[in-house]
Amino acid sequence: MFVYNYKKKINLIIYRFYTSSEYSFSKNVHKSERKKYEKYGSIVCEEVVPGVKRVSLFRPEDIAHVYQSEFGKIPNHSNSVAAIGKYRKDNSAVFKSGGVLLENDEEWSKLRKKLQKKLSKPQDIVYYIDKIDKVVNQFIELCGKNKYDDVSPLLSRFYLEVMCLVAFDVSLDSFSSEEINDKNSITSKLIEATHDGSKVMMSLNTGFQLWKYFDTPLYKKLKKTQNIIKEFAVEMIDKKLKEINENPDYNSGCLIENYLRDESLDIQDIIAMASDTIIAGINSTSYVTTYSLFHIAKNENVQEKIQQEAEALIPQLDDHMTVEILKNAKYTKATVKETFRLNPIQSGIDKILKHDTIINGYFVPAGTNVLTQNQVISRLEKYFTEPNKFKPDRWLKDNSDSNSKSINGFAVLPFSHGPRSCLAKRLVEQIMHIFLLRVIKIP
Repeated sequence: MFVYNYKKKINLIIYRFYTSSEYSFSKNVHKSERKKYEKYGSIVCEEVVPGVKRVSLFRPEDIAHVYQSEFGKIPNHSNSVAAIGKYRKDNSAVFKSGGVLLENDEEWSKLRKKLQKKLSKPQDIVYYIDKIDKVVNQFIELCGKNKYDDVSPLLSRFYLEVMCLVAFDVSLDSFSSEEINDKNSITSKLIEATHDGSKVMMSLNTGFQLWKYFDTPLYKKLKKTQNIIKEFAVEMIDKKLKEINENPDYNSGCLIENYLRDESLDIQDIIAMASDTIIAGINSTSYVTTYSLFHIAKNENVQEKIQQEAEALIPQLDDHMTVEILKNAKYTKATVKETFRLNPIQSGIDKILKHDTIINGYFVPAGTNVLTQNQVISRLEKYFTEPNKFKPDRWLKDNSDSNSKSINGFAVLPFSHGPRSCLAKRLVEQIMHIFLLRVIKIP
């Protein structure tokens, strides 16, 4: 028996979803999901595409239950980028699989264990501090020379430059006038391909997915974007392989070189990882950093506290960034956490239940898509004091606000949780901490 909360009203949700009236998917997703929560309650079922039902969870306790029920098992995620998976399957000469972001079951588990060796521990990412700091200072220098009404395009360039140094030990000179002003430059093409690909994916994931059966116009556009990213990744890996063959004793320490030296990894899987690094770096991290700057700009008290912390930790502008500085940047870290609460990289985690599960008294069978509605939860008074206010202090252990609620660890999951948490979580946080400390310190 398949039992859902508010089952009699499911058809209403389906109808309005497809007519894009009350529940619009493409714009303000969390607001649309909030309406469902207010109307139907903390557990809701809907048919997101024909024949595919999804259960949305609006209670952190239920989210915790789902994660805990997976303990000791290989968790599966619903494929929100399935079209990229099809693209890689169609290009099997280059890609062995969909990659660690797309695969499930044993294929995912084996790949994850191999790839996480170079990213999962704090000491794995310390090596990249100087490289990151160098690009941050280049970003600051560029902003000091020119006035920009919108820094988000520059942040895309910043993260592309950082990720290429981390992954390939290669600088693309992303901030040069030649790269910025030439639409056909490699950096401009990569950024455009990544942004366009993300927009197309949103459309391909909704409605009738005809692209699974033949190349629709939108899918052809996606293929074009992925070809640009794939060709760049292959070129970078070929160059790195040549360097290794010419000088086998030298190791630059970059991520992809470490993978190439691991004989247990297939080069086709490394190409997928390199492609994912570019896509996630340009899209996800630049998005959340833009929002972080937005909130800091609107809240002068937050800006002042970060500046005071930066002044104390980095007295001189030319002081080197160190592990100790980052360890003690507590308010900066809280600011990043608060940004992830209000503007997470994704609104929730889309999972596939591997076993029949009872959720909040309702039986949900194996194979059901379950979406954790963290962005909605993060803005509910029930779980956060003044939820729509940007208050980094709520994350500090010595928070003096007596009205502040204790935070359920499953209310905010910007990087997911458990075995399928984001591989680059520590790296992304480290980049953002360095970036904010340097940028906000400037008088």
